[in-house]
Amino acid sequence: MLVAMSGGVDSSVAALMVIKQGYSPVGITMKLYDNEQAGMKETKTCCSVRDVDDARAVAVRLGFPYYVVNFKEGFKEKVIDKFVSTYLDGATPNPCIDCNRYMKFGALKERAEEYGCEKIVTGHYARVEFNEELGEYCLLKSVDASKDQTYVLYFLNQQQLAYLYLPLGDMTKDRARELAAEAGLINADKQDSQDICFVPDGNYARVIEEVLDRHIGEGNFVDKEGKVLGKNKGYYHYTIGQRKGLGISAAEPLYVTEIIPETNTVVLGSNDELFTNEVTAADWNFINSCDASKSEMRVTAKIRYRAKEASGILIREEGTDRVKVHFDEPVRAVTRGQSLVAYDGERVVGGGIII
Repeated sequence: MLVAMSGGVDSSVAALMVIKQGYSPVGITMKLYDNEQAGMKETKTCCSVRDVDDARAVAVRLGFPYYVVNFKEGFKEKVIDKFVSTYLDGATPNPCIDCNRYMKFGALKERAEEYGCEKIVTGHYARVEFNEELGEYCLLKSVDASKDQTYVLYFLNQQQLAYLYLPLGDMTKDRARELAAEAGLINADKQDSQDICFVPDGNYARVIEEVLDRHIGEGNFVDKEGKVLGKNKGYYHYTIGQRKGLGISAAEPLYVTEIIPETNTVVLGSNDELFTNEVTAADWNFINSCDASKSEMRVTAKIRYRAKEASGILIREEGTDRVKVHFDEPVRAVTRGQSLVAYDGERVVGGGIII
């Protein structure tokens, strides 16, 4: 089994569980981007030198082979460049989903075949089960609801689910740390990765300008009637629903309600203007054929990773890769570029990119 190792406790415990279940793991860390190139040596991201050292130390401790593989070129094309182009389009990307989609479950599959590994193992908090009645694999939520990561895995297909093993889906994060400590793993108490690896300082605009090799400059803040309220730092500094960092004084709180890249304009409005009942997503992936065959179905859905699920009706647009979810109650700050992910109970129905 090929274990994708980030240097964190979750992927390390995933390797430990493989051994406990009698299998022989091969550890691999995908070198995607150097934090050090961004002038940051100690970060909370997943690609630092320390993370590689920690993953190697775990492999040595548990006694299995370990490799570091350079995937930087593919990562730049599939993740960084898409991150930049999405912001320039006035949307807000989720690069962690693209990394999972194109690197961990794309390029990594090819490496697994080279090493003769029949399964890919990751430390994601989610479950994969074969449903006899459906005759297909299902992607299910983690038993630890606070750590569930199905939102970033909605793109998986049946072929990918067939070779994927997620040993942490049936345990809590606290239990994972206990197992790591019992095994004497160096990262048992290591802090979770929180930042995007190629934005270690959280400055998204800097990354965009470095890739473009230019600064777009100031634009206008306007209200919904087009009245100029002040100057923005460049539209790609902002996202829908943002309130902090606007630098605008007003009698009532103002929020970003629309981004217009063509004119470098950011529209501000009230909190009430951020609510809507309908969300449309494209590039939709149905995980199970039983759902793909329906014209509509009742679901719960999330419009961002940390959002609460809300109930509604999912409607498939015939002849397209789009679906629309009509929520029972309005949802707040729907943002282009983020993912809409739908559930039927604990089972993931599918997901797509909000347009």
